[in-house]
Amino acid sequence: MSTTDTGHPAPARRRWREVDGIVLLDKPRGLTSTQALQRVRRHLQAAKAGHAGTLDPMATGMLPLCFGQATKACGTLLGRRKAYSASLRLGVATDTGDAEGQPVTEVEVPAFDADRLGQVLAALRGERLQVPPMYSALKRDGRPLYELARRGIEVEREARPITIKSLVVTGQGDRTLDIEVVCSKGTYVRVLAEEIAAGLGTHAHLVALRRRWVEPFEQAAMVTLAEVEATPAAEPASAPWLAAVDTAFPEVPVLALNAGQALQLCQGRMLPCPSGLPNAAHYRAYDPAGRFLGLVEPGAAGWLQVQRLFVPGAGTNGSSPKT
Repeated sequence: MSTTDTGHPAPARRRWREVDGIVLLDKPRGLTSTQALQRVRRHLQAAKAGHAGTLDPMATGMLPLCFGQATKACGTLLGRRKAYSASLRLGVATDTGDAEGQPVTEVEVPAFDADRLGQVLAALRGERLQVPPMYSALKRDGRPLYELARRGIEVEREARPITIKSLVVTGQGDRTLDIEVVCSKGTYVRVLAEEIAAGLGTHAHLVALRRRWVEPFEQAAMVTLAEVEATPAAEPASAPWLAAVDTAFPEVPVLALNAGQALQLCQGRMLPCPSGLPNAAHYRAYDPAGRFLGLVEPGAAGWLQVQRLFVPGAGTNGSSPKT
């Protein structure tokens, strides 16, 4: 046993291992997405980990955590639709756009009826542009914008295209609104709250935000951090909350391969397209044992080529995130 300079036993080095799968964590309030990821990663002792879609510390709800081969799906999940429920406090703006910031403006809340509110919401639905907030992880010259914002520096941000598929009010008080929204990637609900308030002639900030789901996990159950950490670390494969990698692609048609075809695919070689295969942009390839190998796509006429492999040791296009 090694010792430190003080003579005390040195702490044992953590042994990382290969863990493949997706955890749909119900992120608790008060943790950053990276802190939540590292808690689960350390418990699983997973060598590779990444998360798909940052949630602010104040926010709760679905945070897809990807481990091992599943880290290659992080980019795909980041581009999917998301659904949120949020509570707005009208009449008060904060520097961060949420309850963790400092109040910067307080104004009256003018009276408005259901028709006026409906008009405001209707104007915000659909495809449009949204300017990201200063308190965000977007970078300028390699530095996160929130670092500049904390120093009182504001820089111009380019508006980005977003889509608000659904936006409805689920509750209303004298100075509060509860909303539910289904939106594209890149949508800031904090900014949406400010946009709603501006349409009503006032200001607002978020006092609560919960991500209800991330596509394609609309109906999937989440697991709490306590439930994860209550599971024996030596048994991650048997945990019901560790979903298989291919659950990230439920809408992609299946391609069943024989042993020879599976070997060729894992070597990165092209395969002849089987007759009767439905037209699709991608296919989920499986070996005879039902193991998910990866995604293939139509290549040259009559052939299929590797789009991304999800098996250890196989050639891949690009690298996976590692934290």
